[in-house]
Amino acid sequence: MRAIFLAALAAALATGAHAAPAPVKKDARVWAAAERLRPEQLRLLEQVVNIDSGTGDVEGGRKVADILAGELAALGMEVERVAAEAPGLPYNLVARLHGTGKGRILMIGHLDTVFEPGTVAKRPYRTDGDKAYGPGVGDEKGGVVGGLYALKILKQLGFRDFKTITYLVETSEERGSPGTRALIAALLNEADVELNLEPGQEPDAVTVWRKGSTTFHIEVKGRPAHAGVSPQDGRNAAEELIHQIEGLKALPKSGDGLTVNLTLMKAGARHNIIPEDASAGFSVRFREKAQGEQVAALMAANAAKPLIPDTQVSVRQESSYPPLPVNPSTEALAARAQAIYAGLGLTLTTGGSGGASESALAAEAGVPALDGLGPAGGEYHSEREYIRLPTVSPRTYLLTKLIMELGAKAPPRMAPR
Repeated sequence: MRAIFLAALAAALATGAHAAPAPVKKDARVWAAAERLRPEQLRLLEQVVNIDSGTGDVEGGRKVADILAGELAALGMEVERVAAEAPGLPYNLVARLHGTGKGRILMIGHLDTVFEPGTVAKRPYRTDGDKAYGPGVGDEKGGVVGGLYALKILKQLGFRDFKTITYLVETSEERGSPGTRALIAALLNEADVELNLEPGQEPDAVTVWRKGSTTFHIEVKGRPAHAGVSPQDGRNAAEELIHQIEGLKALPKSGDGLTVNLTLMKAGARHNIIPEDASAGFSVRFREKAQGEQVAALMAANAAKPLIPDTQVSVRQESSYPPLPVNPSTEALAARAQAIYAGLGLTLTTGGSGGASESALAAEAGVPALDGLGPAGGEYHSEREYIRLPTVSPRTYLLTKLIMELGAKAPPRMAPR
């Protein structure tokens, strides 16, 4: 029956038909629990937002993880602190709950943010109207706390119709998960479905596709010389770097397809020395892997033809995540989510994102994945980052109901890509 549903969904997508799913009747007990726990949920959110935990902040990350570990242990979960796979990162949390059903559900959230130590002191958690603000409030502490409260609701209702629920809270997603890649792969091998707690999109959408991401580093070696006495003896690495950057200016910087953006640049050591070294970093986002490979080939070709004589140009690639493509399994999960939301009298839409996440790793491993299940918000990675408070309880309800449905009957795995 499920195979027929997936085939029908795929055919509808191919022809552009998007029939609204029939609403799933509102579960009064789950909704009442979500509403009752909301004040407590928001207090915990405020607590963890008010702890700096930018990627690489070992002490801050440990403090947040310790708070979450205590909350998860109180729910009767087996909580394991797993050392990061790269240096300079806090430990990761893996919490497991065993039930009596069949579905093996993996939830993934990350507690690291993009903000530096001291950010909370400048702009702590606050609310204004129907929005909550603070460093990482949406990306993605709101989702991480929401995942915990979905588990709390299941505990209070005595729901156990699942084989296992595994909750990974990782600490290096904002750098491409260098501290968790092997752990994620192992957990995906044990999962039937992955639910990702990245924030929902405005106005109220889940994420059904994501771009892949790669960081490219261009490094130039020149020759230093006194900028006043003998500049002609130098080989200006900064000028060559500008030449290399110019060679990429035709590539798109925005849109739903490939984007290539200069994000970091450094050159020289002193104002009176011709720069010996220069470097630049580019954030490259792509819908298809081939697009990233084409950028790599262009950078390599440009590097082989420097403009400034006697300079050497090298290109280094730091991979992050593959793309999450539009696929029938994710679309089927989104349709389930829309039906659950419709039971609340609310409309859930779908969309894509230029940001990457662990769901792409799930899809690549053949595990059906649905992304963007945290509270909806926007302005992520900026001082204006927010979540919309009216979405907190509906999103907690949605996540809880998805776990209940998928625990009873998980979707089939996909062919690995």
